[in-house]
Amino acid sequence: MLDPVLPAATAALADEATAELARFDAEMGSEIAPFGAILLRSESAASSRIENLTASARSIALAELGDTSKRNATEIVANTNAMTAAIALADRLDAAAILAMHAVLLDEHAPTIAGKWRTAQVWIGSSSYGPQTASFVPPQHTRVAAAIDDLVRFMQRDDLPVLPQAAIAHAQFETIHPFPDGNGRTGRALVHCLLRGKRLTRQVTVPVSAGLLTDTDRYFDALTAYRAGDIQPIVERFAGASFDSVVNGRQLVAELRAIRDAWSDSITSRRQAIVWRALDVVLQHPVLDNALVQRELDVSAMGAEAAITELVEVGALREITGGRRNRRYAAVPVLAALDAFAERAGRRAP
Repeated sequence: MLDPVLPAATAALADEATAELARFDAEMGSEIAPFGAILLRSESAASSRIENLTASARSIALAELGDTSKRNATEIVANTNAMTAAIALADRLDAAAILAMHAVLLDEHAPTIAGKWRTAQVWIGSSSYGPQTASFVPPQHTRVAAAIDDLVRFMQRDDLPVLPQAAIAHAQFETIHPFPDGNGRTGRALVHCLLRGKRLTRQVTVPVSAGLLTDTDRYFDALTAYRAGDIQPIVERFAGASFDSVVNGRQLVAELRAIRDAWSDSITSRRQAIVWRALDVVLQHPVLDNALVQRELDVSAMGAEAAITELVEVGALREITGGRRNRRYAAVPVLAALDAFAERAGRRAP
């Protein structure tokens, strides 16, 4: 089992990044309800974007309501569900948990392989005809289960700094490449499973993948270096991604707070009215309908309608369907803030 030794400068950088992640997580503690869901969705979208799966915030929100017209959006929603499963399984970092994450990710789009180790050889960076020119050939499928068991033992260790442990575990998972598809997204969900299981993050899912997106070439190069025996680049990349993700996450949260404050200033109903509780629902679900508000707030259809009507009147929501039945509403400023977050994440660092 690997006993990682990092250069002093890299270890110090990882320690600083660890402190920054913990600080951001603590900052969100008092507002976990609205921002926890937003940050989780943003992390899932960024992780999917690394795999070239992109969709607008509006398309993703519509997919969460059941709209299946945009495949990329439905896959991103599945990734959000996989992230949620990873966090729920954080106290049991084992092979069964990894299979469960993968099953949630691919059950709808690739059910024949969802939640199952691969049963054939795979390779990365070559044609479908053979691995002769591949950039990397993972272990044979017969060795996957044993390799995962070894990885699990590494993740369960409590004598290692958490962020380097998570970075190395992720790189080892990608090296094993245990599934025919979905390895990258599952591997990044595994990072959050480990961060939560080790109690580095306790409140929210910090969008580390958004930090990785700022320079995906360095991310993939770091994975290549790891496979050649050098653990330093992947630890440094995750440390840098942590700093970038916190900066971007703080900007997103500040923008959303400003949006919510502006809406609050416009609402005239008494403080006990449903509309005040509906504000956080709008932040968590920037495209919604009456049924969603009913479920989230445990109110009647009439109560949900009254809240939606007032939010439309103050400009928080805009009706986007145009019909008299099955109306859906969008929080346009929230969607714009989420798209801006994604744009910042996808911008290469100078």
